Amino acid sequence: MARHSDLYRLIQPLPDLRSADGRGPVLVHGLEGFSDAGQAIEGATEHLRDSLDSQLIVEFDADQLVDYRSRRPHLKYSFDHFASYDEPTIQIHAVKDADGSSFLLLSGLEPDLRWDGFTESVIDLAGAFGVRMSIGLGSIPLGVPHTRPTNASAHASDVDLIRGFTAWPGEFSVPGNVSSLLELRMSEHGIPSAGFTVHVPQYLSQTAYPAAVLNLVGSIAKVGELDLPTEELEKSAEEFTSQVNAQIAHNAEILTAIEHMEKQYDEFMEARMGSDSLNPGGKPLPSGDEIGAEFERFLAQQSGGDSDGEPQPGE
Repeated sequence: MARHSDLYRLIQPLPDLRSADGRGPVLVHGLEGFSDAGQAIEGATEHLRDSLDSQLIVEFDADQLVDYRSRRPHLKYSFDHFASYDEPTIQIHAVKDADGSSFLLLSGLEPDLRWDGFTESVIDLAGAFGVRMSIGLGSIPLGVPHTRPTNASAHASDVDLIRGFTAWPGEFSVPGNVSSLLELRMSEHGIPSAGFTVHVPQYLSQTAYPAAVLNLVGSIAKVGELDLPTEELEKSAEEFTSQVNAQIAHNAEILTAIEHMEKQYDEFMEARMGSDSLNPGGKPLPSGDEIGAEFERFLAQQSGGDSDGEPQPGE
């Protein structure tokens, strides 16, 4: 556990994380930065920390890991002085599910620096805590309609971990990110690893999208064999969908674009039946850009201000 102990500190006393049958905990990692469409990663980790019994046990040194110039933290200004500072954090919490089973939750900003040192630190900690498997969280914007079920792409070191889920087909290169690297390094060190990348409608990717959070939490619960609360998320997802539908009810241009997306989505799902492929016969889903501009007013209402339409860093 000491290879990169300069990157973190343990917060005592440390809890006993093993179950009654001696099994070690699951490690869930959700790091924000590379892509967090619909604020799904942030929403899922906050929901797990806030709705369950959680205890901070590891604090990483953000000063060594985060490039503040690329993602500048916010300072609050009040009339004639600076009042507070939104300090970046990267933390591990010990969390108990509804049945009292413990798991670990790694959350906060994705490190910009020292990726090898960070992933090695997490793997060392995983070994010390007896982690039995890891589950990573991701979120990307895609040209899918909000009127259809929210889906996610699954990936794992062992396909048996994600039976019943859907994976992207083929081989290709993707931009590197710490969560994916951690998933790879975990498997290289003999720790089974899985991950889920939820699909968020591109035209809603700049606002909090509760259905994506619900999807990620449900995936964690199923693969990690954890009892996680979802009633609040289900209610939020229903309310959000109703708000969107009310917003677009009298906009013929948006309704037509979404109907086109629905048609493509339905054809895509029909072609996928009986297969683990997400590729509908090579036919791509339409881009969400065609209706994104029409949602600027809606996004501004959701965020409480004007939306400039600019993506967040890494998205």
